[in-house]
Amino acid sequence: MSARERSAGGRRELTYAVLLCLAGAGLALWAATRNWSVELTLRPAPLPPVRETRSGAGLLPWLPALALVTLAGGGAVLATRGVLRRVLGVLLGVLALAVAAGGGYGLVADVDGLVSRQWPALCLLGGLLAAAGGFWTALRGGGWPAMGARYERPARTAPEAASAGPEGPSAPMAGRRTTEAWNALDRGEDPTAD
Repeated sequence: MSARERSAGGRRELTYAVLLCLAGAGLALWAATRNWSVELTLRPAPLPPVRETRSGAGLLPWLPALALVTLAGGGAVLATRGVLRRVLGVLLGVLALAVAAGGGYGLVADVDGLVSRQWPALCLLGGLLAAAGGFWTALRGGGWPAMGARYERPARTAPEAASAGPEGPSAPMAGRRTTEAWNALDRGEDPTAD
């Protein structure tokens, strides 16, 4: 398998893992804000009963916060690389399992009133999807390409740094247009080098 094929496969896996994390966490966050139970309190006639609805966030206040952190972590997978990305994958997997546990609790909990099981089930499903994306990142994410690697400067050695002179490394850019510098970056060149 060539380096180009490995890179394309890594990008594809990265895309799938990030989409799993984002879709799962988004689904769990949305389901946590829906009404999980409705409690009717009867009042003397002719007054109608009082209807009190409780969302997943009302039953488990930590649930939307964990889903939101998992959602943000799914985006952070793009900005990390190597060991840090793998550690982030483990953290995402654990957070997503906690979100799934909240959805599972909503399915089996003895909540007063009329209970809707579809929202806790979607929260459970979303947590499991995000956990799959997180643990996939932990297992395979170390070799995936990183965001923005194309524009990183190579490290300068001591002789190169010393030869930069007192005017600094941006002296060759004097008199050049900004668009020329961006075009050079797009070609993978360093516009500040001679």
